Amino acid sequence: MAQDKEADPESGTSLGYACARCQMTAKLQCPKCLELGLPKQPSVFCSQDCFKTAWADHKHAHKPGPHTWAFVTQRGRGRSFTMPSFSWTSPLRPERVSPRREVPADIPRPDYAETGQPLSEIESRQQSIVLVRSADEIKGIREACLIGRRILDAAHAAVRPGVTTDEIDRVVHEATIAEGAYPSPLNYCNFPKSVCTSVNEVVCHGIPDQRPLKDGDIINVDVSAYYKGFHGDLNETFVVGSVDGDSKKLIRVTAEALDKAIEAVRPGLRYREIGDIISQYVGAHKFQVVRSYCGHGIGDLFHCAPNIPHYSHNKAVGVMKEGQVFTIEPMVNAGTYRDVTWPDGWTAVTADGKRSAQFEHTLLVTKDGCEILTARLPTSPPLWWQK
Repeated sequence: MAQDKEADPESGTSLGYACARCQMTAKLQCPKCLELGLPKQPSVFCSQDCFKTAWADHKHAHKPGPHTWAFVTQRGRGRSFTMPSFSWTSPLRPERVSPRREVPADIPRPDYAETGQPLSEIESRQQSIVLVRSADEIKGIREACLIGRRILDAAHAAVRPGVTTDEIDRVVHEATIAEGAYPSPLNYCNFPKSVCTSVNEVVCHGIPDQRPLKDGDIINVDVSAYYKGFHGDLNETFVVGSVDGDSKKLIRVTAEALDKAIEAVRPGLRYREIGDIISQYVGAHKFQVVRSYCGHGIGDLFHCAPNIPHYSHNKAVGVMKEGQVFTIEPMVNAGTYRDVTWPDGWTAVTADGKRSAQFEHTLLVTKDGCEILTARLPTSPPLWWQK
């Protein structure tokens, strides 16, 4: 039976649509279309009789198509109307995901934007050689990082109870486009959205969906922007409403661990020492560092050498040199360091269902230290302990 929707739930105004069958004024909406988040036209009807008569044809609108919200499966490439079967580690579940957002044709984009395959990255010698960046490259990366910072700040300002992570994706996407940039995650290895939103026990690579943020949640927002041929990458973890003390401690310790690592960056430091610094600080607070993901080189490629693990006693090879650019982005768990991946092929969650936090900066090694290319601005919304 069609549901009576006197007002648009998004705007509060009268629907005022034409019946999908007879074009009379309509206010009844198909419940299946509501569930799937489909556009209100053509899913409204003037009466139950029109709805029943049109059902044989209308039901085909519920099949996957360009406007369908569905569960993501198979690393972003498959969509399903049913919840994937999986041994979930906690009560958190994926929600339906909207179609990918479009980027204007006049905005320069990386090679994977259409194909989903970052071939230039895969085939590049930068996967094994750490480049010392030229002055022009540093200028380009610095611009991309500043844009990324402004975008993340816009996303932070949108975080509050009741807001969906898909809405945060919209904010990030539109802010990126307004900067004349391309959202680096969009279609990277088929990732379906413009930002990663990782809630509570999600370690990283969370896909924005229809789940509203709840009071007491924590959320990491991971922004990357591609501008004039260069990428900038950063993330932060935010509180949603009133958050418990243990979660706040987890967030702050993670941020402080990143700060400790950044303080040590300088020419001659071995990459592997970053993991020792982070693990020592995190361990002192009884938390554990994720081992499955690491910091990475960045520039004209989204990901390249060096790899920078965040855990102690790692085997990373090489030393830092002036002019190198890379990220440090520790993921810290309240419980075990182990993680598992959801059926979508992207969402990494803690193996024990406990919470995780992450912070990331893109760094330029300088003569006697480093420059934080994604540093917070005077206008950046404060983190919880800065209020």
